[in-house]
Amino acid sequence: MHRPWSNLRARVFPDHWSLLFGQIAFYSFVVIVLSGVVLTVYYEPSVDHVVYDGPYAPLRGVEMSRALDSTMAITFEVRGGLLMRQVHHWATLIMVAAITLHLLRLFFTAGFRRPRRLNWLVVFGLLIVMLAACLTGTSLPDDMASGTSLAVLDGVLQATPLVGSALSALLFGGQFPGDVISWFYPLHIVVLPAVLVVLFAVGAVLALRHKPAQLAGPGRTEDNVVGRPATVAAVKSVGLLCFVAGVAIFMAATATINPVWLYGPADPANASAGVGPAWYLAFLDGSLRLAPGWEFVWWGKTFSLAILLPVTVCTLFLALVAVYPFIEERLTGDRRHHHLLERPRNNPTRTGIGVAGITFYGILWAAAGADTMAVLFHLSVNSLLHVFQVLVILGPPAALVITRRICNGLQERDARIAVLGVETGQIVRRTDGGYVEQHRPVDVYRRWRLVGASAENRALTAQTIPATRDAKHEDAE
Repeated sequence: MHRPWSNLRARVFPDHWSLLFGQIAFYSFVVIVLSGVVLTVYYEPSVDHVVYDGPYAPLRGVEMSRALDSTMAITFEVRGGLLMRQVHHWATLIMVAAITLHLLRLFFTAGFRRPRRLNWLVVFGLLIVMLAACLTGTSLPDDMASGTSLAVLDGVLQATPLVGSALSALLFGGQFPGDVISWFYPLHIVVLPAVLVVLFAVGAVLALRHKPAQLAGPGRTEDNVVGRPATVAAVKSVGLLCFVAGVAIFMAATATINPVWLYGPADPANASAGVGPAWYLAFLDGSLRLAPGWEFVWWGKTFSLAILLPVTVCTLFLALVAVYPFIEERLTGDRRHHHLLERPRNNPTRTGIGVAGITFYGILWAAAGADTMAVLFHLSVNSLLHVFQVLVILGPPAALVITRRICNGLQERDARIAVLGVETGQIVRRTDGGYVEQHRPVDVYRRWRLVGASAENRALTAQTIPATRDAKHEDAE
């Protein structure tokens, strides 16, 4: 019986910087868990009110929850507490960024094709679960910033047709703000980390079961793997762990993040803390800002499209990301197993779809900061929102078309280089008095890289060769 871990020492693993994002995400998770264990020892998940009497003078005598009081104690009274809080937060941001980049790398290089469709779902699941962990974690300090985000969440739940009020009461244990920490705390420290561990384990087993995917290159085929031995890869992996931990600690020691002492305790009567949403959730806030304020009454119930429309659109967007490998396979009919990754330019349609998705996300993300932009540049916030509304509709299709044209142009450029060679900058005069630039032929390895990675490129080169041969004959004459 074949096991995914059999002959592990005899295996080789591809060596490319873009393949390290998954490892960075896992090592960031290790840093998050270790720092989180330290924070759990001192944190009190309670909304019972106390009067702050700690060393931070501006808040002394202010009524706050035990959750915020313990967070303040971790920050100012526990040795190394502020460093642990910030390591925990910065490592979280690194992990979210690494998972996002890993997902984009899989998409643009076609790393989701058979037999790795399940790998795609695992990575997507990691991103969604991590976003849930971020949401629950940022709510635990019970400061003004987390209270504002919870108020937005309550509004979204309340706008859900038919079951909105019940969902809000269930989450908050009654009327907002309730005791949401009693729900979020076990989710954040037990349930969601356990799910992340399971997903990482499933991803590792799938990676060992299937042959490692590698970028196309000389000597690399669908049946072999060119790379470093497992022992060398393991040593480099340990070094990467130390590097990730060092970066997180350096950022925590030099850059302040989430200064809860400046925000103060959460207050349902105050809807602003002077901060915006976290960058990884800003696209949700941006979608709420761009939605028109429409509503209608049906069966005695008021339905607010200002909430339903952005929630529906963002949910559909994430659902399309999750099932994209299955949609592409169905449309192309390609059910073969692929172990070679593609260059993004060699599949203009897929690359265009990816850039269109990034454009859609980026416009929503930018719209979340429309108020800040209006203040900084002395513009009308309403005018900015109208601009973003137009861009979110026209931007993705335009990005798709432009990206396709760029990819096709890059393919034609590769074909010309493979046939004509590289421009040398040396101009010679022909016998008829004209001038041409000399080209240096490329070696077989670069030619293979340029035109050997896809059937489309090989066909394009075949079409280009006759024209270029005619041009060479004309130059010779």
